[in-house]
Amino acid sequence: LARQLHDSMGSSLTALSMHLSLLATQMPQERALQDRVAQMKQLLQNVIESNREMQMKLWNDKLEFLGAGVALAELAARFGEGGDVTVRCSLPEDELDCPRAHGVALLRTLEEGLSNIAAHALASEVDIVVDDNEDALTLTVKDNGVGAPGAAAESGDKHGLRALRERLRYLGGNLTLTANAPRGSILTATLPKSAAR
Repeated sequence: LARQLHDSMGSSLTALSMHLSLLATQMPQERALQDRVAQMKQLLQNVIESNREMQMKLWNDKLEFLGAGVALAELAARFGEGGDVTVRCSLPEDELDCPRAHGVALLRTLEEGLSNIAAHALASEVDIVVDDNEDALTLTVKDNGVGAPGAAAESGDKHGLRALRERLRYLGGNLTLTANAPRGSILTATLPKSAAR
């Protein structure tokens, strides 16, 4: 999808920008028309920037070139850099045995989980565990914050979790959000390897 955004939409937006600039030189120099052209150029520039941002969010160099394990570890480390939250990350020593689609799903799950923790949980500790066994890949994100499944479902993150569930279900997996006694929540993504073969 990132490549498609770059190749098709990116080139179309560039062409549109060039045509708009050419058109602006051919138009009468009336103030109202020039103001309208300036607005159109700014709007087009905003669309180009949004397209670029979407490409960056969809493309992860670490995932593409070094694997899912490295991408997950880097995301966990970045989240813990602020110092307000202690992040513990446990990953298999070997690179994860999974197709790219599974790696992307795990990365998006961790991004969503950490985003929700940062926005709502008021957590001081986060544990991230990836288990790669013969049958399945499992990502578990636990926090000691105030979050609970009911609160997550009622929050604005409901859409993000629903989209994740659909992505995982498409790959034969599932997503659960449960309470982490005595405080916090546990987000678990499971992807069976049999569905990927």
